[in-house]
Amino acid sequence: MNPSQLSVGVIIGNRDFFPDHLVGEARAEIARFAVQAGFTPVMLSPEETKLGGVETHADACKCAELFRRRRDDIAGVLVVLPNFGTERGVADALKMAALNVPVLVQACPDAPGRLDVSNRRDAWCGKISVCNNLRQAGIPYSLTTRHVTRPGDPSFAADFARFLGVCRVVRGIRKARIGAVGARPGAFNTVRYSEKILERNGISIITIDLSEILGAAAKLDASHVRIKTRIGEIKAYADATAVPPARLLQMARLGVVMDDFIAENRLDATAIQCWNSLQQNHGCNVCTSMSMMSEKLIPSACEVDVTGVLTMHAMQLASGTPSALADWNNNYADDPDKCVLFHCGNWAKSFTPAVRVSTAPILGSALGLENTWGALDGRAQAGPLTFARITTDDTRGVMRAYVGEGELTDDELPTFGNRAVARVPRLQKLMRHVCREGFEHHVAMNASHTAAILEEAFSLYLGWDVYHHEKPAA
Repeated sequence: MNPSQLSVGVIIGNRDFFPDHLVGEARAEIARFAVQAGFTPVMLSPEETKLGGVETHADACKCAELFRRRRDDIAGVLVVLPNFGTERGVADALKMAALNVPVLVQACPDAPGRLDVSNRRDAWCGKISVCNNLRQAGIPYSLTTRHVTRPGDPSFAADFARFLGVCRVVRGIRKARIGAVGARPGAFNTVRYSEKILERNGISIITIDLSEILGAAAKLDASHVRIKTRIGEIKAYADATAVPPARLLQMARLGVVMDDFIAENRLDATAIQCWNSLQQNHGCNVCTSMSMMSEKLIPSACEVDVTGVLTMHAMQLASGTPSALADWNNNYADDPDKCVLFHCGNWAKSFTPAVRVSTAPILGSALGLENTWGALDGRAQAGPLTFARITTDDTRGVMRAYVGEGELTDDELPTFGNRAVARVPRLQKLMRHVCREGFEHHVAMNASHTAAILEEAFSLYLGWDVYHHEKPAA
């Protein structure tokens, strides 16, 4: 078993006057599908209940007990209906297990010419009954694209891949640990957030004063093996040939201390005070370190944008690939559906493969260009785009978000920093929503199309208010 695989509880429903052989066949089919889809099934054995199915209340009790024993492992539950199933048995098992994880309901199709007593399933109808009982019990659940589908069907494989993404997002968000390094820049009220609302949603914030990070960095001797190793890692990561050795040393010191802070506190992500203190008191930008962390799937956001990096973390969980934080920054000529995404230079290398370590001209105009080495310069390559933003609505005491999809284009963009041209359908409508709803100017982006996963995780299972921009018709 791959230790990184998610474990999924499996409930195979049964009803006594339908053919039993369908249950055994479904169990074997799910076992084969688990290998294909890359998850670990947690289900009753044929020795524990008839064919490993759930039919009676006693079966439901055994299933619930199994799930409770594996509570720490199970990230979601798949309900399989090879026949009509017993809706109370499914609902009872989930109620008694009380896992509070995503649930996907699947039902098998009948075949024309096999509707005799020995082969008919009636799972089309049984799925409606199971969903009715789950709704009555207040248990949220996900549905397959087609009402009935077999585990071997391509449509179900796509549905289940999306479901695993939802499980990863829900599981990851509910136990996220984010490091807030330093105070937010004084000029940026936009990145204010509520720790208490985040805590209510299972998200912990671990704070540290920037002086502690800079003080620890200053104590690291230039000859220390970890510093030499980090300098080598930076040079291997990006073109650093233009960086003065003294600035490269400061970048390495900062990176080593951040690694220690993350490891000591078991953090999933960090949000860092990237200006002005770093440049004035340490003499470099933290962008390269942030980019390297994000590339390793430990996302990092600038300007202590905690809910921004939370969004990056969620997107990374959905897609399995690095995320980045950007400004909704500029119009692109007169095209109403295109805009420029920009930041000084902390995007993961996945977005900008031909990246080089440089200075930050905008910050440098006020802080001294020589103090801003560590920013990255690189153009994002064309490809799919998912964008999103999570925020805490402090006046209402709730979490809110927007999600959507578009594409990164290869349109000409002669400028500096990390930059991209994005095309988003009905972009002007999105910008009106962002402004009217008071969202931050930062947006998280991911090179995938995973908005549906984010929306389902945020709204259905986490209970957040979500706007899905230009959501495709079902």
